[in-house]
Amino acid sequence: MHHVSFLSRIAIALFLLTPCVAARAQDEKPFYAGKKLTILVNFAPGGPSDIEGRLLARHIGKHIPGSPAIIVQNMDGAGGQVGTNYLGEVAPRDGSMVGYLTGAAWMYVTSKDSARVNFLDYSVIAYQPGTTVYFVRSDVAPGLKRRTDLAKAKGVVIGGLSAESSKDLLLRLTADMLGFEYKYVTGYKSNSAARLAFQRGEINLFAESPPGYRTSVEPSLVKNGEAIGLFYNPGWNGVSYSEPAQVRGLPLPTFTEFFEEVHGAKPSGDMWRAYLHILATNGSLQRMVVFPPKVPRTAIDTLQKALRALESDSQYSQEAQNLLGFVPDYVAQDDTEQNVRKALAIPVADKEWIEAYVKKVSR
Repeated sequence: MHHVSFLSRIAIALFLLTPCVAARAQDEKPFYAGKKLTILVNFAPGGPSDIEGRLLARHIGKHIPGSPAIIVQNMDGAGGQVGTNYLGEVAPRDGSMVGYLTGAAWMYVTSKDSARVNFLDYSVIAYQPGTTVYFVRSDVAPGLKRRTDLAKAKGVVIGGLSAESSKDLLLRLTADMLGFEYKYVTGYKSNSAARLAFQRGEINLFAESPPGYRTSVEPSLVKNGEAIGLFYNPGWNGVSYSEPAQVRGLPLPTFTEFFEEVHGAKPSGDMWRAYLHILATNGSLQRMVVFPPKVPRTAIDTLQKALRALESDSQYSQEAQNLLGFVPDYVAQDDTEQNVRKALAIPVADKEWIEAYVKKVSR
């Protein structure tokens, strides 16, 4: 009798424990199991941001527990602001949509007061440092044989996309710090349009992201002697310099090194401080993987781990190398969001100086 009662008690205990086990199993179910994750790219299809975003979409799913379906949605307009605003205002906050944003940090710095969503409210998962490569036509008077000849060039015409864009500001700042005379023409709708103007001789100094330089400028314009590579912007996070992964292997100096080649001293002053602020916001934070505000912490942790896993994904690295000429180097650590906030903290006086410089475009 005692033996039967003992077995009965075990059976009852197991019966009572079963719901707890089932509940625990339910709790341990991967966050993204059976779900779909949309990657929102804030620029149009076919451009560098879209190419990188789609490359990420093809590989990140295998590193996310639950293997969610990954799709890409483009939402361009207003220099990336349309997609950025949509992510903050309309996108679901359940972890089902994440932004792959370009230029968002710089827009926060330059148009913070008019932004509909405070960029610091977004959940930053990762960022990718970026850079820009500068080049000039070799037939600029009196004819350039080497890059340092730029210091004595006459009739330089710099092409740009828009006066307030970080690319245009860096083009102007580097030219003004180097001290040569130039004319500034802006308003080209895309890099490809400006590159065509460069080939036609309408402009003779421009800058492009490393993928564009490696695939369209270096193998044709530089190789045939029509253009000379000048320098690239170093990585700068507000504390230290770094070599962006995109330029590794290019036989070019940083702007700082080029400046020293020409002037024999390091750059300094208001323009130099502005240059560094732009690098910290739009250079170090050129591409960002960002959730809308107030998404579940589990979604943030899951995506950060997945991005870190890409570092050892040989298939991803190989396709990136074939497609882009480099492997995107994402910073996705526990202190990522804290570092972003530091980079975006520009002193008021420096911000006002930059705003005044934007308006000073009559040349």
